[in-house]
Amino acid sequence: MRGVWFLTGLAGAAALALATGAAEAQSENVLINTDRQGLAIQGYDPVAFFTEGKPVKGTPEFQLHHGGGIYHFASEAHREAFRQDPAKYEPQFGGFCAWAVSRGYTASVEVATGQVVDGRLIFNYSRAVQRRFNEDPRGNLAKADRNWPGLVEKEGKAPS
Repeated sequence: MRGVWFLTGLAGAAALALATGAAEAQSENVLINTDRQGLAIQGYDPVAFFTEGKPVKGTPEFQLHHGGGIYHFASEAHREAFRQDPAKYEPQFGGFCAWAVSRGYTASVEVATGQVVDGRLIFNYSRAVQRRFNEDPRGNLAKADRNWPGLVEKEGKAPS
């Protein structure tokens, strides 16, 4: 009898831990730069910035919902690469302007400013802002990394 109670207790504890973890996961905010339909990075393929070094328009045929946004890809191979390792390919700072985030606020972006810096896809508001960001890319990334959690907490929403 004692063994049955013990197993039930473990099962209950495991269920409680899972329920608590699920509640914590649901309470975490997300902040992603999307249009009204939920499309991230204006429909451009995030993987292409790594493979082609430039913006390439994706198509709805190869789309994937991830992290509160819808991503379009130029090919099934790119969609699968993203699906296998989204952290490698998803835009940093929710696809908002990296310079703005480094200064403590969010701003929209020009997709043409997309670049890979230290293995991370970032965007900026404009080419002029990108030039300012690139004067000290590592320093600006470090500032943005420090500011991002506070911006997500302040401006983000619970994932739907």
